[in-house]
Amino acid sequence: METAKRSVLKAVLWNVLGLASMTLTGFVLTGSASVGGALAVLNTGIGFVTYIGYERVWSRISWGRHA
Repeated sequence: METAKRSVLKAVLWNVLGLASMTLTGFVLTGSASVGGALAVLNTGIGFVTYIGYERVWSRISWGRHA
C-alpha cells in the first residue's frame, strides 16, 4: 500500500508538469500570459485535489496487484 505522503508528492510533481503545460497551452490559445496562467492555476488546483482522491481510492483496491 502507498503512503499518503507518497501520494501527495506524486500529485505535486504531476501538477507542476501540468501547470507548465497548461500555461503554455493557455498562452498559445489566448495570446495572453495572464489569462493562460490563470486558467492553468485553476486547472492545477482542481486536478491536484482530484488526483489525490483518485490515488487514495486506488491504493485501497487490490485488484491487479501481485503479492
